[in-house]
Amino acid sequence: MSGFFMDWDGNLRSVEDPGGGYPCDVDTVARYVAVMKGSILAHEATLYKTLADVEKAGIKAALVPGSHPWGSSRDGF
Repeated sequence: MSGFFMDWDGNLRSVEDPGGGYPCDVDTVARYVAVMKGSILAHEATLYKTLADVEKAGIKAALVPGSHPWGSSRDGF
């Protein structure tokens, strides 16, 4: 499954490599991404299937690699 979503810092991430050790549960029909931390829901987002879909939605965000940190230690991450 490929696709993209916005993280809570306004970055665009791939569902295939969201980083932080977080796996993604993706519902393509509902266009929903659940980013998990163990059995706890850490983040919810809208699924964009392609970068063209992101652009079409009017979103201007940097696509970051999985190595890019989520939040900071101050945020508990």
